[in-house]
Amino acid sequence: MKKIIASPHAPKAVGPYSQAVEANGTLYISGQLPIDAATGTMPETVEEQTRQAITNLAYIAAEAGYTLDDAVKATVLLDDIADFAAMNGVYAQFFPGQKPARVCYEVAKLPMGAKVEIDLTLAR
Repeated sequence: MKKIIASPHAPKAVGPYSQAVEANGTLYISGQLPIDAATGTMPETVEEQTRQAITNLAYIAAEAGYTLDDAVKATVLLDDIADFAAMNGVYAQFFPGQKPARVCYEVAKLPMGAKVEIDLTLAR
């Protein structure tokens, strides 16, 4: 059985998809842009954008009863791979213990001009 998860603290989906879907003890969170749901704005730097995107992931995870400690796989999309080290420095602050598996790609463009987008899979 699958359950749709949505947090009022994270930005609403900008297309025909769910913020997250839980199925069989696994939570799949859609890619999160670095939008502050309260203001609708996006920070400027890749560091601030990484922090906001992961904060959004944490809000959605919490809505389903998970924490970032439950993360098993992340995908990071960057609009410029030269931002890898800056993104990584902030990312590491959110995953100080056992880190999830991860891939990171440079992409041509991200929605709304974002510098970073991150999705996450969590399991209990």
